[in-house]
Amino acid sequence: MKYPLLAIFVIFLPSSLFSLENKSDSLLKELDRVIEKRAIFLEMKEVGISDLKQKKQQLRKQEDIIDINREIINQYNSFICDSAEFYIKENLTLARQSDKKDIITESLLHLSYVYSLSGLFFQASEIFESLDYEHLPDHYKAWYCWNYIRYFENLIVYINDPRYSYPYEIKKEEWRDRVMSLLSEQSEEYRKELTHKLQLSGQFSDAEEILNSIFEHQQPHTHQYAMAAMNLAKHYAKTNETEKETYYLILAAISDVELAVKENEALLSLAVKLYHSGDVDRAYNYIRVALDDALFYNARFKNSVISRIQPIIEDTYLQKIHSQQKNLRLYSIVTSLFVIFLIITLSYLYIQIKAVSKAKKELRMMNDDLVKLNKKLDEANIVKEHYIGYFMNQCSVYVNKLHKYRKNVNLNIKTGQMGNLHKFSPDEMEYDINELHTNFDKTFLALYPNFVTEFNSLLRSNEQYNLERGELNNELRIFALIKLGITDVKQIADFLHYSVQTVYNYKSKVKTKALVESDQFEEEVIKIGSIK
Repeated sequence: MKYPLLAIFVIFLPSSLFSLENKSDSLLKELDRVIEKRAIFLEMKEVGISDLKQKKQQLRKQEDIIDINREIINQYNSFICDSAEFYIKENLTLARQSDKKDIITESLLHLSYVYSLSGLFFQASEIFESLDYEHLPDHYKAWYCWNYIRYFENLIVYINDPRYSYPYEIKKEEWRDRVMSLLSEQSEEYRKELTHKLQLSGQFSDAEEILNSIFEHQQPHTHQYAMAAMNLAKHYAKTNETEKETYYLILAAISDVELAVKENEALLSLAVKLYHSGDVDRAYNYIRVALDDALFYNARFKNSVISRIQPIIEDTYLQKIHSQQKNLRLYSIVTSLFVIFLIITLSYLYIQIKAVSKAKKELRMMNDDLVKLNKKLDEANIVKEHYIGYFMNQCSVYVNKLHKYRKNVNLNIKTGQMGNLHKFSPDEMEYDINELHTNFDKTFLALYPNFVTEFNSLLRSNEQYNLERGELNNELRIFALIKLGITDVKQIADFLHYSVQTVYNYKSKVKTKALVESDQFEEEVIKIGSIK
C-alpha cells in the first residue's frame, strides 16, 4: 500500500510546485505594480500621520496627549525611526514630569525597540540594563523579552559572522525561554515562539503547521499578515524550499509596500533570493528600493546590511547591462551588414527585374513587329500571287497573239497572198510594248506604292520626280527593274526595248542627282519598300 501512495505523491507534487511557481510569477508582477505606486502609499501614510498630529494639537490633557502619541509612535515605528524616537521621548518626558512609572517603562521599552531596529545597539543595551527586569509586571517582562530577542536577532544579522554571533544566539534563546514561561500556551505569541524551538530541534513539520495556522487567521493587507508571511518565508528558507520561501517573501513585500513600511526585511530578502535565482533585473530594482526605504527610515543597521549585498547585485547588474550593450552593438553590426546585404540583393534583383522587364518589353515589341511583318508578308504574298497570276495571264495573251500572228503569216504564204503581209504594221508592236510598260507600271506601283516617294528621298529636292498619269518615266522604270533584282543592263535594255547605252545614260543622269555616293545608290534603291 505504501508504494501506490508514494506514486500518487510523486505525481501530484510537481504539479503543485509548478502551480506555486506560476503564482509567484504573477505575484512578482503584482509587486512590480505596487512598487510603481509607492509614492501613493507613502502619501496615504503621511496623510494619516498628519491627521493624528492635527488631532493632537486640540488636546490639552496629558493622558490624551500620551495616548495620541502612542498612535503616532505606532505609525512611525516602521516608517521613520527618528520620528518614532522623538514622540517616544516626548511621552517619556511627560511621564517623568508626572512620575508615571508605567508610562516611563513603556516608553523605555519602545525606545529600546526602535534603537534595535535602527542599529543603535549600545543605546538599546543601556536601556535594557537600566530596567529592573525582576520587578517589572509580567506584561512588561514579556515585552522586555521580545525586545531583547529582536535586539539579538538584529545584532546577529549586523555581525554576520558565526564565530562572533554564537554567544548572542545562546542569549537570544535564553530570553525566548523566559518569554515563553510568561505566556499562555494557547496564545498566538506563545505559538510563534514555539515554532523557533521546533525548528531548532528539527521538528519542521510541526513548526510549519503552527505557522500556517497563524498565517491563515491574519487579515490580508495588514502588518500582522506581512509578519506571518515573513515567518513562513524564514521557515521555508531553513527547509530549503525555495519556491515556497519566494512565494511568502513576495506576499510579505507586497503588504509592506502597500502599508508604506520602510523597515521592510521582506523586500531585501527577496532581492537576494532573486539574485541567486538569476533574476538580476528585479533583484537590482528591489535592492535599490530597499536601500531607499532604509535611508528613509534612517536605519543604520539596515544600511550596513544592504551595503554588503548591494555592490554584488549592482556589479552583476552592470555586467549584465555591459554584456547586453556589447551584444546590442554586435547585433547592430550584424543587422547593419544584413541590411547592406539586403539592399545589395534588392538592388541586384531590381536591376534584374528591370532588365527582364525591358527584355520582355523588347520581346513584346519584337513580337508585335513580327506580327506586323508577318501580316505584311501575308499581304505581300497575296499581292505577289495576284500579280504573278496577272503576268502569267499576260504572257498567255502575248503567246496567243504571237501564235495567231504566225498562223496568219503562214496562211498568207501558203495561199500566196503575199501582199497581205504588209498589213502587219509595226505600230501594233509599239502598242504592245507601251501596253506592257503600262501594265508593268501599274503592277509595280501596286506592289511598292511608296517607291517614288522613297526614291525621291535619295535625290536632291530640286531633282525629284513626279508621276504623270500614274505611270513611271524611263528613269524610274529602269530603277524599278533594279529594285526587282534585274541589275543586268542588257536585260533591262531588252525589257524596255532600249539600247544598252541608253540605259547607261539614264542611270548616270539619275545618279548625278543623288544625295549618296553613286556606287551606293543602287543598293539604297534595292532597299526601298523592304520589310523592316
